[in-house]
Amino acid sequence: MVIWNVWHGCRKKSEGCANCYMFRRDSQVGVDSSIIKKTGSFYDLTKKKRDGSYKIKADDGDVYICMTSDFFIEEADEWRKEVWDMVRERQDLSFVIITKRIERFEVALPDDWGNGWENITICATAENQKRADERIPILLDLPIKHRHIIHEPMLEKIDISEYLKTGLIEKVICGGESGDNARECDYSWILNTRKQCEDNKVKFYFKQTGANFTKDNKHYSIKRADQLKQAKKANINLL
Repeated sequence: MVIWNVWHGCRKKSEGCANCYMFRRDSQVGVDSSIIKKTGSFYDLTKKKRDGSYKIKADDGDVYICMTSDFFIEEADEWRKEVWDMVRERQDLSFVIITKRIERFEVALPDDWGNGWENITICATAENQKRADERIPILLDLPIKHRHIIHEPMLEKIDISEYLKTGLIEKVICGGESGDNARECDYSWILNTRKQCEDNKVKFYFKQTGANFTKDNKHYSIKRADQLKQAKKANINLL
C-alpha cells in the first residue's frame, strides 16, 4: 500500500470525520491542521529514477490518495485537475480515494472520465444511519467503476441492505474510533453489517476495533497498537 498525500489539512473537526487523528498528531508538533495546503509529496506519483522508471511501482500496492485530508475538500479545487492528470499518466497503478464529500465528486472531474476509470475505487464514509442514507444514494448514482462503503468510525448499527442489493457496492469496511475520547463501537454492529454483506455476496473487512470497544455487553479499552490485531484475530472478514 502506498499513501500519496497530495494536500494536507481539514477545515474543521466534524462528527464522524475519519481523519480526526490528524488533528491529534499535528497538535503535538505544532502544525495547524485547519490550513489546507499542498504537501511536499504532491508530485511523487510521476517522479522517476535515474534509469527512467517510476519511483512508485505497480507492485508497491494500491495507492491511497489524500489520506490526511479529503480529496474533494473545497479549498483544493484548483489543484485537483493536476492530480487527475498525474493519475491518468499512471494507468499501471490502482488508486483508492476515501471521502466524506461524495456530493462533490463531480467538481473538477476530468473531461475523459466517462463512466469511470477502471483503476479508481471510490470509498464513501458513513459513520451512522443518517450519513449512510445521505451519501450512499449519491455514490450509487455517480459514474464510478468501483464503489466501497466505509463505516469508520462506526457509531451505531447501520442498515445498508437495500444499497447492497443493487450489486454496485463491491466492499464494506468497518472499524471503531481511535484516540483518548473515542466513541463506542459495539461488536454486534460489526456483525450485523457482516451479515448484510454475506446475504448480498459483498466483500466485508473488519479493519480495527477502535479504542472504546464493546462485545457481549463487556467494555474493553484497547491500545492503538492492538486495535488492528484484535480485529484480524476476530477472523470474520469476507474477502
